[in-house]
Amino acid sequence: MTAEPRGPRIRQVVLDTDDARSLAEFYRRFFFLTYRAGDEPPPPGEADERGRDWLVLHGDDGLGLAFQQVEDAPRSTWPEHGQAQMLHLDTTVDSAAELLRQRDRALELGASLLLDRFDDPEEPLYVFADPAGHPFCVFVG
Repeated sequence: MTAEPRGPRIRQVVLDTDDARSLAEFYRRFFFLTYRAGDEPPPPGEADERGRDWLVLHGDDGLGLAFQQVEDAPRSTWPEHGQAQMLHLDTTVDSAAELLRQRDRALELGASLLLDRFDDPEEPLYVFADPAGHPFCVFVG
């Protein structure tokens, strides 16, 4: 019996940013992720060599987020025309109450609210921009 063909598995999603450490810290705190060994922030006063290049975060499910330092990372202007978002993250929570709690956390951590569809009876959600301007969604589902 032959195995069904299988495509590659997604290991991580990579976000370009002009401040890898700051963006990694936002997502680490929002999603309760941990740094890959060696990518942790250095002690206060020490140079952050890794934060000027490439950082990786992992969750319990094994999927990671990586942050690649680039010189210029234009902010998405979505939902307006101009600079496309190119990619965004879709995330879910279990209830409307949890959606409200996560909205408050995202804003407290430095996200900006782009779209409020909390009252949508079929698909309540919020769309945010992270501190670097990458859009991400939080749905109930």
